[in-house]
Amino acid sequence: MRWRYSETVLTLCTAAFFITMTGRLALSPIIPDISADLGISNAAIGGALTAMWVTYALVQFPSGVLADRFGEPVVILVSVVGTGATVLLIGAAPVFGVFVLGTVFLGAAAGLHYSVATGLITRTYDDIGTAIGLHNAGGPAAGLVTPLAITWVAGAHGWRGALGLFAGPAALVGGLFWWRVRSVQPRRPDQPMRERFALGPIVSLLSRPTVAFTAIIAAISDFTWQALASFLPTFFVQYHGYSRTTASTLFALYFVAHGILQVGVGSVADYFGRDIGTALCMVTGIAGLTTLVFGTGIELVVAGLLSLGMGMGWSAAVFPRFMDHLSQSEQSSGFGVIRTAYMLVAAWGSVVVGTLADLFGWAVSFGALVALLGVALGLLVGNRALGLGY
Repeated sequence: MRWRYSETVLTLCTAAFFITMTGRLALSPIIPDISADLGISNAAIGGALTAMWVTYALVQFPSGVLADRFGEPVVILVSVVGTGATVLLIGAAPVFGVFVLGTVFLGAAAGLHYSVATGLITRTYDDIGTAIGLHNAGGPAAGLVTPLAITWVAGAHGWRGALGLFAGPAALVGGLFWWRVRSVQPRRPDQPMRERFALGPIVSLLSRPTVAFTAIIAAISDFTWQALASFLPTFFVQYHGYSRTTASTLFALYFVAHGILQVGVGSVADYFGRDIGTALCMVTGIAGLTTLVFGTGIELVVAGLLSLGMGMGWSAAVFPRFMDHLSQSEQSSGFGVIRTAYMLVAAWGSVVVGTLADLFGWAVSFGALVALLGVALGLLVGNRALGLGY
C-alpha cells in the first residue's frame, strides 16, 4: 500500500503530541523526589501542576486563533520546540517559585498543540473518530515511555538530570515536523485578531445546548484524567506501598492500555454513536478506579488499570461529538474556545485530589473521582432516556 501524505500528517501530529504529553507527564513519576528536594507537600506540588493545566487550558482558544491566522503547522512546531525548552527550565529550577513558573510556561507551550492538531486532522480525514483516536495514542505512548525512562535516569542522575533527557527527542520531532509537513492556507489570514476575541461569538458558541452538555461531560472526564496523570504513581507508592519502580511500571501499563483501547473507543463512536462510546468509558472508568481502591493484589490492580485505561480514552468519543456540532470554520478556534472552557474546570483535578489525599487519604480522594464519573454517566443516560437531544 502506498504511503499517503495524510498519513505523514497524522504520524507527525501524533509524534508532536507525544512530545507535548511527555513534557507534562515527566513530573509525575518524580513527584516524591521533587517534594523532598524542594521541601513541598502533595497539595503544593498539586497546586503547581494545576497552574500548568490552567495555563494549558487558557491557550486553547488563542492557539486556534493563531492557527487560523498563520496555519496549523506553524503553531504545532512552536508548541514542540517550546515544550522542550520549558522542561529544561523546570529541571534547572533552584527554588519552588521558579519551578512553578516553569510549569506555567510548560502549560502554555504544550497547550498550543492539541486543538490545532485536531483541526488539521479534521480537515485531512473523513473518519475523524478513528483518526483522532490514533492521534490521541501519542499521549499513552508518552505514558508508556516517560515513567520508565524518567525513573531510570532519575535513579542514576537525579530528577533534574532526568528532565534534561527530554531535549533530544523534542528537537528531533520538531525538525521532522518542519521538514515533512507542508504549510497550509490559513482559514482567516486577513481577519484582525482583535475581532476573534469578541465576547459575543464566544458566549454564543458555548451556550449552544449540545456544546454546553458535551463540555460538562468533557470537564468531568478531563478532571479525572488530569488527577490521574498527576498522582497515579504517588497513589501506588503511598496507598499500595509499591516501590517507585513498580509504581512507574504500573503507570506505564495504564498508558499502554489507554493508548490501545482508546482507538477502539473511537471506532465505537464512529459506528455506534458518540454517546455509546462515551458511556462505555464512564462505566469502565468507574470500574477501574473502584478496583484500584479496593483491590488487594497485583492481579486486581492490573485488571483495574486495564479498565481505567479504556475509561480514560473518553476523548476519542467526546471530541468527535464536539466536531459534529461545529462548522468547518469553527473547528480550530471554536474547538479551542470549548477546550479552554472545560479545561479551566478540569485543571483543578490535580490540586483537589492532592489536597483530599493529604486531608483524608487516597481512598476518599479516588472515591471522589468515581462519584464524578457517575454523574457524567447519569447525564448521558438521562439525555438519552428523556430524549432531550443534547
